[in-house]
Amino acid sequence: MQDTGTRYARNGDITLAYRVIGDGPVDVVFLPGLISHVEVILESPLIQRFLGRMAEFSRVILMDRRGLGLSDPAPVDVPLEVEIGDVLAVLDAAGAERAVLMGYTAGGPLCVQTAVAHPERIAGLVLYASMFRAVADDDYEWAQTNEQRLERMSDLLANWGTGVNIERLAPSMADDPRLVDWLGRLERAAASPGRFRDAQARFATADVRHLLEHIRVPTLVMHRTGDQMIDIRHSHYAAEKVYGAKLVELPGTDSMPAAGDAEALVGEIEEFLTGGRTGSAVHRDLLTVLFTDVVDATGTASRLGDARWRDLLADHDRAIRRELERYGGREVKTIGDGFLAVFDGPPSHAVRCASALVDVVHPLGLQIRVGLHTGECERIGGDVGGMAVHIAARVAALASPDEVLASGTTYGTVVGAGIFWDHQGTRELKGVPGSWPIFSLIRE
Repeated sequence: MQDTGTRYARNGDITLAYRVIGDGPVDVVFLPGLISHVEVILESPLIQRFLGRMAEFSRVILMDRRGLGLSDPAPVDVPLEVEIGDVLAVLDAAGAERAVLMGYTAGGPLCVQTAVAHPERIAGLVLYASMFRAVADDDYEWAQTNEQRLERMSDLLANWGTGVNIERLAPSMADDPRLVDWLGRLERAAASPGRFRDAQARFATADVRHLLEHIRVPTLVMHRTGDQMIDIRHSHYAAEKVYGAKLVELPGTDSMPAAGDAEALVGEIEEFLTGGRTGSAVHRDLLTVLFTDVVDATGTASRLGDARWRDLLADHDRAIRRELERYGGREVKTIGDGFLAVFDGPPSHAVRCASALVDVVHPLGLQIRVGLHTGECERIGGDVGGMAVHIAARVAALASPDEVLASGTTYGTVVGAGIFWDHQGTRELKGVPGSWPIFSLIRE
């Protein structure tokens, strides 16, 4: 994936950080809202995969708006109209004669304003989970009231830099510690709490409703139906007001475009920009996903001390790996003191391996919990992703010490294999649509 690294454009006395990803035939400027840093954003493998897929058919131009990331500071009272010049300066510096603007959340109004003011430079708009007025009004009542906005701002600032906002941004991945750590770094790099408060104050005055009917470039409006952060009615409103706009509603609860079924979202963008879909470097296979987790790892480490805990964990890892090899499983990665592994063969191999894993750590004085789910996974190099991985993680989190839990799909594939279960009823899995039957393995 071609990457220019961080560069700078100038609009008068203001310098603006940007970088270019890929070398596809269509230039796309991505405005991600108010949490932006053109370097830290690419530290996440999730974002790398998303942008890598976009780069298959476009040249993605990332930019930090003034007051954010690596761009120059900005006073609170800078009007949105001034930032139009910032976008054009980045286009000029990146050598983009015309570009598609892609706006997410607070990036939407600037995309709209620029497209109306300079249709000769803007080839189209992609408005994903965008807002077009920050505060509720008579015909925009689903937006936050000013009181709600201030309350939300207080919560954000109290937790700024911790990454806990992932629970609203990408609820299906909220238990991924790497993603939480990355979001915390991104928040801290994007702005201090005071600078972020100023950026929010600028956005609070944004209202581009009156401009939507004047957009005369092709426009794609997208939103996930269960978005936990941005009300889908923002997108319904825009689709009604923009002449000829195409509205696409996608399933899912995640707001972050790279989370959840990102391929469905990128596929819509590719078709909008190029007229077709070329597919993806991501391959999907039916796999059984296995998650393990050491029970009371923190307490055990505290009792043993760091050195003895490291030795014990090394013994644990070796024992787990022996059983994975024995039953034909493939280690994908370790996550803290747990393992993520997949099985290509019959799911019964994964079930029997899970039972063996519980036993092999007992001599070490450890207990683990194990979760299993069989479903389609995305293979990305040596990693795996997709909803099947999230479901397996949720199932593992429900297990008690020494327990192997499986989803109904794994249970259904091993019926008749001499494996017996207790039905634990149906459960809601955080970030996963619907209710899921859960089964506990009866171990000999």
